[in-house]
Amino acid sequence: MSPLLSSPSRFYRIVATAEAVTWAGLLGGMFLKYVTETTELGVSVFGMLHGIVFIAYCVTTTVVAIDQRWSTGRLIAGLASSIPPFLTLWFERYAARRGLLAPRWRLLDESPARPLERPLAWLLHNPARGLAAGLASVAGLTVVALVVGPPVG
Repeated sequence: MSPLLSSPSRFYRIVATAEAVTWAGLLGGMFLKYVTETTELGVSVFGMLHGIVFIAYCVTTTVVAIDQRWSTGRLIAGLASSIPPFLTLWFERYAARRGLLAPRWRLLDESPARPLERPLAWLLHNPARGLAAGLASVAGLTVVALVVGPPVG
């Protein structure tokens, strides 16, 4: 298994940090576009990048929640933390302090007992296919987001 995917705690930390970094890039781009009115390039680049990493964070949060058997409330809190800038960093630290992010994928050692655990266990035991499925999920959800368009408000 790749070092990136070696544990839920490492994987979640990396994706949560990437989500916060792309938020920073998008906010910087918005400052340049709307405050200084100098360029739209930052919004163009970081808007798309942040959108992709946002979706990756949501997929990762769901995968980790299933493997680590988070409550529905914790899953919702983890997903909601992706909306305000930089809150994913706080949530990752909160989850780590509370023991919600194990150093090993639980479903590599335990038999799946719940319906969503079965396909996840198979993907974890087949890491190349699991990574391909994760990337395909992020790509598919990104296409859906692009078709639906930006939020109106």
